[in-house]
Amino acid sequence: MHLNSDSLPQIPVGIDSSPEQGSRDPASAKSVAVHQREVCEQHHKEADMSLEQAGDGPLDLSHPFYDVARHGIVQVAGDDNYGRKLVIFSCCRMPPSHQLNHQKLLEYLKYTLDQYVESDYILVYFHHGLKSFNKPSLSWLQNAYKEFDRKYKKNLKALYVVHPTNFIRVLWNIFKPLISHKFGKKVTYVNYLSELREHLNCDQLIIAPEVIRYDEKLRVSQKGGAPQAAKTPPPRPPLPQQQFGVSLQYLRDKGNGETIPLVMRQTVQFLKQNALQTEGIFRRSANIQIIKEIQKQYNLGKPIKFEEYGDEHVPAVILKTFLRELPEPILTSQIYDHVQSIGTVESSLRVTRCKQLMQRLPEHNYIVVKHLICFLNMVSQQSIFNKMNPSNLASVFGVNLIWPPKGPVTLQALPPINMFTELIIEYYDQVFSSRILPNEILP
Repeated sequence: MHLNSDSLPQIPVGIDSSPEQGSRDPASAKSVAVHQREVCEQHHKEADMSLEQAGDGPLDLSHPFYDVARHGIVQVAGDDNYGRKLVIFSCCRMPPSHQLNHQKLLEYLKYTLDQYVESDYILVYFHHGLKSFNKPSLSWLQNAYKEFDRKYKKNLKALYVVHPTNFIRVLWNIFKPLISHKFGKKVTYVNYLSELREHLNCDQLIIAPEVIRYDEKLRVSQKGGAPQAAKTPPPRPPLPQQQFGVSLQYLRDKGNGETIPLVMRQTVQFLKQNALQTEGIFRRSANIQIIKEIQKQYNLGKPIKFEEYGDEHVPAVILKTFLRELPEPILTSQIYDHVQSIGTVESSLRVTRCKQLMQRLPEHNYIVVKHLICFLNMVSQQSIFNKMNPSNLASVFGVNLIWPPKGPVTLQALPPINMFTELIIEYYDQVFSSRILPNEILP
């Protein structure tokens, strides 16, 4: 449902309430200060726990926005199933206003988005936790909206406002004269996490524990008004011709011993012949319904002719979707920690380290990875036309090649993943030259 000023939910009394500023006796003011400090400490504790669960270490003190980034307000959770970056903003992570420079927060948000806005992306805004003691001023919000020019809005495909309150109604009315009709159509509000699951895979999102608790509390408070949380259905056995969401071994067994999966083979072949010079290839998304239909056709064993769709971005998205839906990352979970530590390796030795890690891959994974990276190296060689150099390719492919064994990819985990991916694309010949297998197939 798209956001409008008349259809926002009324928030029940007692939910999301916070001590308001104003006239208080000293004892009350003191209790509020204690409450704020406890909330802030709890946020830091839960942010650290989230990073630990995702397998990430502490944030580097040399980070240019360390004093803002350490709160975990802004996160990037990799790609959704259609190749779009997921950017998350959690209000509950915002400390009291006197502890956070809001102008620097805006700069940090732009710094983060600058790395991804050339690609299609989705913004998920968790409103819960925005209270009187950490709420930015309206003038700051107005300035922030103005600073987010067309560069940031052009490739934003959807903005999900989760747990909206009446404060959102006020903001909408204030900013309505500034908001274009086209941008307004991208905004969708969701009252419960169960509704968000209808649009996105919530297991992939970095959702603060406080937001989850609030969602449960809000659901309980609604007497018969809240939809029941959808139960996850038991996994179905794969179809005989299933291509998505099954292991490489399954595909090989069902594919008469073919080492390169059918989806990869056909998408790479088509893109090599038709799209090496297509500007922004792999950065753009495609029509979701078309992508779902092609997946369905593949899973039913029906032939796919990409020429009929008239859009080179369709097979590009299908390739990324195939990689992302593998039960285990194509680079395997075994080398994830080693990939995360690539930045600690001396720069002159990093290519050698990548080469060593490739040697550790199981034979079948190595053959498939080599086939894919060989193709991506070809794409990068046409970057003067397609604008996709190894760094740009790494930013869209990294999280589709490897992800943490548990939990979603966090913002802190992305740089080493992208660095590793960039290295194996740019130095393909050096990384893969010493291990040549008799049954490998190159594009």
